[in-house]
Amino acid sequence: MAGPIILPFNGFTPRIAADAFIAPGAVIIGNVEIGAQASIWFGCVVRGDTNAVKIGARTNIQDGSVVHCDGPQDGHPGYPTTIGDDVLIGHMVMIHGATLENRAFIGMKATLLNGTVVEGDAMVAAGAMVTGKRVATGQLWAGSPAKFLRDLKPDDIAGMHAGVEHYVRNGQNYRAQMTS
Repeated sequence: MAGPIILPFNGFTPRIAADAFIAPGAVIIGNVEIGAQASIWFGCVVRGDTNAVKIGARTNIQDGSVVHCDGPQDGHPGYPTTIGDDVLIGHMVMIHGATLENRAFIGMKATLLNGTVVEGDAMVAAGAMVTGKRVATGQLWAGSPAKFLRDLKPDDIAGMHAGVEHYVRNGQNYRAQMTS
């Protein structure tokens, strides 16, 4: 079985924690850092070619997602992508030059563009498009363009945390089976 594609670019080689799970078919390029017990699933592209991409510990990026950044130009430093610890990112998500703080949740097929910040214990709904806005702790944003929908309930936040734990276990299980 073919493994992931991990490529250096512009003098940067991806730095991946030894216990992270990178699925076969995932592509990791350039100035990318992936933390402990993180998981990058099948068909994902994480491209740090024009700026940095940092993915924290125990974060998961599910199948078919794309993570990119925006490089410096015309005196602007550009937009790196920074993803904290314990972040849950659904299938087919597009993240471009955004910051996701620890414990953020991003639903399937959501799009987050340059300058977007999703604070910890905040949720972006499936299919939402967030364009340079700040999603505050405890809020759910939905729609395209995304807008505040409602405050999260304690059960919503607990479910987000349970999802992270599920993906940590699942990624470690895949990693063990594929390396044995």
